[in-house]
Amino acid sequence: MNYQEALKHKKESEQNADESVAKLFHIVITPSNTDESAKFIEDFLKSPESFNDESCKQYSSDGNYEVVSFKKETGDH
Repeated sequence: MNYQEALKHKKESEQNADESVAKLFHIVITPSNTDESAKFIEDFLKSPESFNDESCKQYSSDGNYEVVSFKKETGDH
């Protein structure tokens, strides 16, 4: 999907997620290319607060995106 479609899908996902999901998971837009997505997520996890929805555009070579969710790291370990 293109960026605008991904942004709409992300907002819908956030609205549909209950509070516990929102606290435990990151919901982000990533490039649909697997290698680009992996690099984006790797960098995102280093500093999530420095990323916004448009950050994914810097990682995509083809303008195709997907919305993914993954568990937030906790400092409890």
